[in-house]
Amino acid sequence: MTIRFVLFVNKQGQTRVAQYYEHLSLDERRALEGEIVRKCLARTDQQCSFVEHRNYKVVYRRYASLFFLVGVDNDENELAILEFIHLLVETMDRHFGNVCELDIMFHLEKVHFMLEEMVMNGCIVETYNSTSNDQRCIFGDFVGSINDIRQT
Repeated sequence: MTIRFVLFVNKQGQTRVAQYYEHLSLDERRALEGEIVRKCLARTDQQCSFVEHRNYKVVYRRYASLFFLVGVDNDENELAILEFIHLLVETMDRHFGNVCELDIMFHLEKVHFMLEEMVMNGCIVETYNSTSNDQRCIFGDFVGSINDIRQT
């Protein structure tokens, strides 16, 4: 699977997390995010969660006040990407309790760490749910170690 970008966006269209797996300049990223976010937020709940934009297929899902958008190649399986989004949200739910926008804003490095553990170089490498629990334990130890180092 080739993922080109992952975006977490709130209902107002503000990007909370942006991870790109191909090189785009800041101006290109800003323009792409603006176009895609406007297009996805304007859609109703009755419309499907797949949008074609430029040379990307954007698969998105809304959880509470956050939209999770994943840009992939046109030949990717949309349902597999929806499952990936759901697994990502489940993993964050386990770590933060019931994940919300504030959790993502205040723990941005943890969110990026989880995303990097699941996607490497645009390929999904982790899809097994119980492994995510084990990673959460390792991640908790890792963050605890960093916090101990910072305090000294």
